[in-house]
Parts: sequence; structure tokens; C-alpha cells
Amino acid sequence: QVQLVESGGGLVQAGGSLRLSCAASGNIFSIHTMGWYRQAPGKQRDLVATITRGGTPNYADSVKGRFTVSRDNAKNTVDLQMNSLNPEDTAVYYCTATVRLVGGSFYYSPYWGQGTQVTVSS
Repeated sequence: QVQLVESGGGLVQAGGSLRLSCAASGNIFSIHTMGWYRQAPGKQRDLVATITRGGTPNYADSVKGRFTVSRDNAKNTVDLQMNSLNPEDTAVYYCTATVRLVGGSFYYSPYWGQGTQVTVSS
């Protein structure tokens, strides 16, 4: 019913930058929050950054001042600009969105993308 497709991952040297993008499509009436989580090998999936429909961002402490989340409500997209990357940022990054479906209930449900690998070399 809802598909989230990420792009922009890859390999970068420490200190470099990457920009991740995610596009949501499907039977979407409205999206409340969009954002990004990440999961490193052997670790749990953790919050990176989210942004509400009104544009209020929320960042993990570890990325504050280095990452910027933005979204385009008209296009149902969310981006993550990542600067000053370090090896600890290496992980699979997952796009997420809380979505109300067309013709569905009044409740919002979370959806996830397949993930995109980000690798930062030292």
C-alpha cells in the first residue's frame, strides 16, 4: 500500500558528505512524520533524524550539527544531508514515514524502506 524508496548511500571517506533521499508512494492520504533511522552490524536500529509535516526536526545527539533533515510535503519526500561523516556513522540507513491511507482509518501507521548502506572509511 505504501512504498518508501531510498537512494544516495555509498562509500565516503571520513570528513566527507553524503545526501540520502527517500520518496514515498502508494495509497497515501497524509504523512505525519518522516525521517531516518540507522542500524550498524550487531546493533539495534536507532533514530537519526525525523521531521514533522509542519517542519519540526528531531535529531539524535550524535548527529546534531552535522546532519540536516528536510522534506517536501508536496512530493512526499524526505532528505538527509550528512556532513562531517565519521566511521561511527557506518550503517544501513532506513527511511520511515507515518502514513494515513486513502480510504483507511483515521490512524497513522509506520512504514519502512528497504534501507541504503552508508560506509565511512577512516
